[in-house]
Amino acid sequence: MEKFQLTLLFKIIGIGSASGLVYHDEKLYLISDNSTFLYEYSIPTEKLNKIALVENAQDNIAKKDKPDFEAIALKGNDLVVLGSGSTQNRNRVVKYDMNSKKIQERNFEKMYEKIKSQLHISADELNIEGLIVTAETIYFFQRGNGTNGKNGIIYANDDAENQVFQFVPFDLPKIKNIPTTFTDAVLVNDTIYFLASAEDTTSTYLDGEVLGSIIGTIDLKTMKLTGSVQISETNKFEGLTLYKQSENEIEFLLCEDTDSELLESNIYKLVIRD
Repeated sequence: MEKFQLTLLFKIIGIGSASGLVYHDEKLYLISDNSTFLYEYSIPTEKLNKIALVENAQDNIAKKDKPDFEAIALKGNDLVVLGSGSTQNRNRVVKYDMNSKKIQERNFEKMYEKIKSQLHISADELNIEGLIVTAETIYFFQRGNGTNGKNGIIYANDDAENQVFQFVPFDLPKIKNIPTTFTDAVLVNDTIYFLASAEDTTSTYLDGEVLGSIIGTIDLKTMKLTGSVQISETNKFEGLTLYKQSENEIEFLLCEDTDSELLESNIYKLVIRD
């Protein structure tokens, strides 16, 4: 984990405040936390396609009104896009079928209420920033940047009718005496690779000074932290996706939330070698 290389790979014009991404079939699918578009970027042709997830979709939505799409995950042919749940209007989940191009939207308010009730998470504490969906289980990565610092993984069987949620807390390494908290995650075999950032704030709503980001690993079976390394002192990386993998190294693509209205996003490549 100590041997890593982080480089700026390319810049995408037309999307700002990127908060999550999925690499699939030479395309990048990106979301932005202040937009209601899904962005499809073809790496070979460098073309950007915008997919409206709701009626009258917008690129830049005011903070108080935005759905705060913070998590995106691949399940079969579906891309699942999830709101953070941090306010009343951030409870949407949208599925986009990459084959049929069809979109389904649901309100996750009842599920988020169940999570808060079962796990004793207050309304101003819930802040889902990452998502992993397997055949049987759904994992939410709760960013504990609120007052109580409730950082961890929430998981349950992927059955909306009979879900009993579990919570595994994680105390992650600090940067400048500020704890890092989850911003995204992806599953590679039986290892969870996650991003976490340190931000000088105790609010799930208000941004603070960015102090840097780490990448780390968690064993899926034991739910134990197995390693981490700081990869930046200045970037708030919020998106992580597997790019390439070989016997001796693994490559990820990363995006960052610059908390800006500027419609451009830097895409980074992170290489980790054994």
